[in-house]
Amino acid sequence: MATVAFETFVETLRYDDTLSLSPMRVADALSLPLQDLAATAGVHRNTVRAHPESPRLQHYLREMLRVMSAASASQSDFNRVLFWFKNVPIPSFDHKTAYQLIAEGRTDDVVAYLESIQSGYVG
Repeated sequence: MATVAFETFVETLRYDDTLSLSPMRVADALSLPLQDLAATAGVHRNTVRAHPESPRLQHYLREMLRVMSAASASQSDFNRVLFWFKNVPIPSFDHKTAYQLIAEGRTDDVVAYLESIQSGYVG
């Protein structure tokens, strides 16, 4: 698999010619069933297909991208970031993945964690 940059990845997620993200493309990139994406976003499963520009769904997708952006600051291969985001438990957060933490509304905590480990220990 070729190395992909974050900016390139984000551009592939655009919903048609709108300013919105495509929930179907996000789900595809993470190999997630649409019903799982809907559940973690807190929307009805039909919203993903019928109302992809739903404000709540779009907010959740942008929160996912915030964490991915923070993670990509220390990893040039975005495919590795995607794997980490979905699969790697974070010990500091009760061994939950970034994906699980965003569903709990803890995006700021994950971003702060990533920034702290990227800047090194200060104390």
